Amino acid sequence: MTRRLLLLFLVINVFVSLSAQEIPAQLRGRWVVTRDLPTSTICCWGEKESKAFIGTEIEYTADNFRWKNIVTTHPSIQIEVISAQQFHDENSGGGANDSQVNFQQLGIKAPRITQIELGHEPADITGGTIEIPGDKVLIKDKNTIVFSVCNVYFEAKRQSVSSRNPK
Repeated sequence: MTRRLLLLFLVINVFVSLSAQEIPAQLRGRWVVTRDLPTSTICCWGEKESKAFIGTEIEYTADNFRWKNIVTTHPSIQIEVISAQQFHDENSGGGANDSQVNFQQLGIKAPRITQIELGHEPADITGGTIEIPGDKVLIKDKNTIVFSVCNVYFEAKRQSVSSRNPK
């Protein structure tokens, strides 16, 4: 009986700590999508749809993230350090004519990088995917993130406080 109670307590404790996770401080702030990155991927829409993302803003706080008017509160959070090879294998096809994406195409020079994934309910933002822009990001450096939507890769830059509040 004591073991069962201990196990139950442990399971509840793990669940509560997972559900109370905060978005990492390194991601918090406002980010402006500055460009799409040239990759060898097969995507579900074209240049017009890609260009519509340029200039949009993603904002992360401790407990939510926002893209345009879509706000996701208390997302589940998964943080992983991935290698260049792991990233390629997980995001590229196996055939010669399949999508191919790698760190070099994304301008990432490091052999490993932090990937943060924010879980949420399925969304219908683009009509071709259930993802929300910025729900899975690579931390390129302290002021640059990379993410994909519909297999198109974008770069976003941290918006400084001074650029948000011009004098």
